[in-house]
Amino acid sequence: MELSEAMRSTGTCRYFSDKHVSDDVLRQAFDDARFGPQGGNRQPVRWVVVRDDATKKRLAELYLPYWEAYYAAVQEGSKAVGAVPKTVESANEFARHLGEVPVMIVVCAELDGLHPTDHELGRLSVVGGASIYPTVQNLTLALREQGVASALTTLLCAEEPAVKELLHIPDGYLTAAHIAVGYPRDGFPRKLTRTPVEDIVFRDSFDTPMFA
Repeated sequence: MELSEAMRSTGTCRYFSDKHVSDDVLRQAFDDARFGPQGGNRQPVRWVVVRDDATKKRLAELYLPYWEAYYAAVQEGSKAVGAVPKTVESANEFARHLGEVPVMIVVCAELDGLHPTDHELGRLSVVGGASIYPTVQNLTLALREQGVASALTTLLCAEEPAVKELLHIPDGYLTAAHIAVGYPRDGFPRKLTRTPVEDIVFRDSFDTPMFA
């Protein structure tokens, strides 16, 4: 598979088949993912693969109240979203069946391996994620190459203490994301909708489009 094709078809999968995802498939994906860039080559990312049904069910139980609050706000009109109604409804279906996905992967990161340089700017600090999320994206692409789909969510990070206790994640580590993994029930998307290049790239100044 060409890299461009993989990037253009690795969308969020919310409907999975019950086909088993083998350990060999996961190992190959993790083996590729670990080459993602990170600050100082500190390699802070760790993964917890959850197959146990009871554990997946508990993670889903922790997740659902956060989704329900968001979904209710969308329904009431108090939460503005860019997603089309069909996407919101598929996300709602996903949330209510999260415990049934073939595999859940919890993304952890060692705090001492992160180097945020923006925590004193008086706004949300995001730079630490630069040592985490490129590796996560590598994983989703490596899974896609093998015909396996994924859905990345961060809602469950709000329940980090409970998740850490459930999965015996030691002190000094945070949870950065949760990834549902499985073979897609309905195949991969043929066309993902994204903002065109003309609207997101600028030359020399933010008010000068590069590809007008």
